[in-house]
Amino acid sequence: MKLSFSRPSSLASIISPIFTKPKIYTRPISSSSISTRPTSLKPKTPLFLRPPTFSTSISELQKWHNWAQTLASSIGSTFLDFDNGPTSEILKREILWLLEDVLENPKSNFIKNGVFISKSDVLENPKSSLSKNEVFISNGDVLEDVLENPISNLVKDDVFSTNEDVLENPKSRFSEKDDFDTNGDVLVKLRVELEELYELWKQRVEERRPFQYIVGCEHWRDLVLSVEEGVLVPRPETEKIVDLVSDLVEENEMLKEGLWADLGTGSGALAIGIGRVLGSNGRVIASDLSYIAVQVASFNVQRYNLQHKIVLRQGSWFEPLKEAEGELAGLVSNPPYIPSEQISGLQAEVGKHEPRLALDGGEDGMSDLLHLSMGAASMLRPGGYFAFETNGEDQCKFLLNYMETKTKGVFYDLKIVSDFAGIQRFVTGFKVK
Repeated sequence: MKLSFSRPSSLASIISPIFTKPKIYTRPISSSSISTRPTSLKPKTPLFLRPPTFSTSISELQKWHNWAQTLASSIGSTFLDFDNGPTSEILKREILWLLEDVLENPKSNFIKNGVFISKSDVLENPKSSLSKNEVFISNGDVLEDVLENPISNLVKDDVFSTNEDVLENPKSRFSEKDDFDTNGDVLVKLRVELEELYELWKQRVEERRPFQYIVGCEHWRDLVLSVEEGVLVPRPETEKIVDLVSDLVEENEMLKEGLWADLGTGSGALAIGIGRVLGSNGRVIASDLSYIAVQVASFNVQRYNLQHKIVLRQGSWFEPLKEAEGELAGLVSNPPYIPSEQISGLQAEVGKHEPRLALDGGEDGMSDLLHLSMGAASMLRPGGYFAFETNGEDQCKFLLNYMETKTKGVFYDLKIVSDFAGIQRFVTGFKVK
């Protein structure tokens, strides 16, 4: 699975840049919000990690592919025009990525250089293609190698014969590992039933369910993180925080071996990214108000074998860190920062499916950012570092000014840092020593 191009580069890029001066108020450490405990205790397994216990014929899979392509083509630019959603071309790319996650061995079966190779694809231009090494059949063998004389055998007056007409012993020409159905069609192994594959793609197009929720994972940095409903899909711009921390810990032993916190961890992306760059004694506490987010983050932490470095806790912001007051070497967060009234205008994949708890930053989008900035003053140790992600330039400037005035003398080297697209995105700084 690859990153879905249907997802915008940031939440800020899909809403109007509306910003109003936030109301300043003191928020208690523990939010009154209650996280609903799901009935399932285990997160869902991403498609690519499921065992290939199902099978279907090549012909049936081709039918699915043709149907999925037709459904994607029917969209045109409708979603793009409506809310900056995916176009038909983007959806068609996602079909290939979905197949990559579902097929047991996609490259040897159907997918080469990002193109789905079906029977009709192979036979479209037989004389110019069949003798070339780059043309593959279902088991990854070159057609030229399979046929004793591909052109003279296959093409009879520009009409193709069936496998049985061409091959003396068609089944023996395939890999011994290949299975066949009663009609002699090659069977391929799948990680979901074909019926579920139909349902998943209907959800993607008709319900605008995020592609990451369809396949159950997201590529982020060099990680493949499990995600599902109830967990925010990690965005590429957030990767910048890990880069900032990585540069710092190379030159600062206290930060490298100290205790860090990732508040509102979601999938655990920041906690895992930072945990991998800390020293042998460095530790991370990752917390989230959402029970399901904590479970998914725990799954991801264990998958990357970082459970000795990262501790998961459920709770609101600083509540699970009470015993660490004044001890944190670093504090990072990508909090909710979208103004409440703008949630309904987000891309459908975001506004209708991703957790509002992880999006809604209150009336002006600043509620949680202000709370975090005040908490950082008491939670960080002298010389400790913080990095907060915001909605963009206006929020960055306001938060920076707020911290310079309301917490005057507490922080130094306060900065606004741009993301990979050059958009002012993060506010960073250190607690005075």
